[in-house]
Amino acid sequence: MEFFCYHRDRPGSTALRGELTEEHWSYMDRYAAELIARGPTFAGDGTPTGSVHIVDLPGPAAARAFAFDEPNHQAGVYRDVLLRRWRDLLGRTMWDFPGGAAGGNRYLVLGLGARGTTGPEVPPGRDDLIAFGPLLSDDGATWLGTAALVRAPDPGTARAVLAPDEYAAVEVHDWEFGGRR
Repeated sequence: MEFFCYHRDRPGSTALRGELTEEHWSYMDRYAAELIARGPTFAGDGTPTGSVHIVDLPGPAAARAFAFDEPNHQAGVYRDVLLRRWRDLLGRTMWDFPGGAAGGNRYLVLGLGARGTTGPEVPPGRDDLIAFGPLLSDDGATWLGTAALVRAPDPGTARAVLAPDEYAAVEVHDWEFGGRR
């Protein structure tokens, strides 16, 4: 089962996050084979604001353990966690993205509070989609939103990967490929 996990940073936790970098990476190393995508989000000034992980795990209990046992979460770096079932509509990991890990701006686009009932369709021009899929209820039966990782020239272009009237709210966050440096 695939899960989307977005840990949002607590304001003022940047120094603590920095202290825990190696612990975080070591924890994620244990899930290397299960990760579909990963990476931090940032404010416009480059301050970290969160951490995205899309992971294939045996079930909801394993996903909750993954999200809540994470060292940054345990230490109080994160203020909250969005954890949802997810479905990989592109059928690849971020490492398989033809555009590679560098070059161009990257964004996390979240469409929340779905107004539609059918779920997302992969938009045309998928060459700039790194990951794309629906956010689902715990049982996987109800569409609750959409998560996309996108290469785009600017936030407005990234936002355009989601149909404009299908969501109660859309968030766009600066994002980059994660992992050990």
